[in-house]
Amino acid sequence: MTSGRGVWITLEGGDGSGKTTQSDLLASRLTDAGRTVVRTREPGGSAVGQLIRDIVLHHRGDIAPRAEALLYAADRAHHVATVVRPALARGEVVLQDRYLDSSVAYQGAGRVLDATEIRDLSLWAAEGALPDLTILLDLDPAAARVRLDSADKPFDRLEAEQAEFHGRVRDGYLALAAAEPERFLVLDAAASADEIADRIRTRVDSLLAAC
Repeated sequence: MTSGRGVWITLEGGDGSGKTTQSDLLASRLTDAGRTVVRTREPGGSAVGQLIRDIVLHHRGDIAPRAEALLYAADRAHHVATVVRPALARGEVVLQDRYLDSSVAYQGAGRVLDATEIRDLSLWAAEGALPDLTILLDLDPAAARVRLDSADKPFDRLEAEQAEFHGRVRDGYLALAAAEPERFLVLDAAASADEIADRIRTRVDSLLAAC
């Protein structure tokens, strides 16, 4: 990609919604087209973030909801400063698994904390940074659970939460998308992977052409 401001794309959705599959497909396509792609995630997109990821997803025992939210914000502050902003300054495409919308959905709606406070905390941590495009893969929590069960791997702390929690998370995501329709692309994650990828390709091509 030529020098200048890059493009920042985030993928959001409940556990089991297919974010990794779509990220793989999009990254491959962009790379084949000659774009420099930086793939990253939250939490865990930096060395410091990986330490935080181990705590928030794999710690044995409870973590107070506010402490959990602060840990995610700490990861976000470091990640945006050391990974995202430098890549965008180089004119690269940042393709990221989860960002502040996850905190609003999981710690806000899921943990029943104040969603506005969680969003404001994240924006403060990231100095107001927002993605150019957020792809929300929307899937019924019962269908997501079937996918997770079939993966035959241990659940992390959030994946192991009850159905009511994941229902609140889904509602939180849809509320965010409704509030910012210009930033969000909401897709039915129950559709085929190819169909979803086609929809994403159309939107991303339009975004890149405008840059």
